[in-house]
Amino acid sequence: MKIEVWSDYVCPFCYIGKRTLEQALERSGYASQAQVTFKAYELDAQAPVDSDKLAYEHLAEKMGQSLEQAKQMTAGVAEHAKAFDLHYDVENMPHANTFSAHRLVKWAETQGGDRQMTELLMHHYFEKAHNISNTETLLVIVEKAGLDREQAAAVLTSDQFQDEVEKDIQEAQQIGVQGVPFFVVNRKYAISGAQPLEAFIEALEQIGEEEGVRPALKPVGKKQTSFCSGDSCDGG
Repeated sequence: MKIEVWSDYVCPFCYIGKRTLEQALERSGYASQAQVTFKAYELDAQAPVDSDKLAYEHLAEKMGQSLEQAKQMTAGVAEHAKAFDLHYDVENMPHANTFSAHRLVKWAETQGGDRQMTELLMHHYFEKAHNISNTETLLVIVEKAGLDREQAAAVLTSDQFQDEVEKDIQEAQQIGVQGVPFFVVNRKYAISGAQPLEAFIEALEQIGEEEGVRPALKPVGKKQTSFCSGDSCDGG
């Protein structure tokens, strides 16, 4: 089962969606049969690399809201994230440009470290409020992923993997992605937004049945608590 996930590292629903996918694969029994690939998407391609704004300040401007309204909206998403033991630092998350981060993950994929980089980038942004536009921050994350700092630095000072990132973004436009996270299974089925866990499990089971993919044996035990968001982050 091939699963492609369009997401951005500053999309709060994308981290929730990542956890939902991981838990849904385990609960449905398809974890061992799934090949998950994360594809690049930019919520704000015009975001400056050295912005001095906080994420909720940018959101207020984008949505035409007050700062308090934007903060409350972000805090609401953070409440959903707690269901997956994710704790967003909504007061301090910076407005960040993610193009270099996406390029680094494309490089990390050639080293077998893209999954680690994806997780660490989201963790550092949402839970530590680190600016993942910053070169030094990115290189620290590279080292934590067990990858070569010097090679990563060389990528960042060049235009390497730019074409790969732009290809993902163009493909998202071609298939009609208007918000992330966006999941495509076997190039035939689409799941949009951070769906509730039970709905995601049901979708995977239906796809598996239609595709003739048998799940592994499911563990018997207490079910995990699901939540309902059904939302996504829009680009713009």
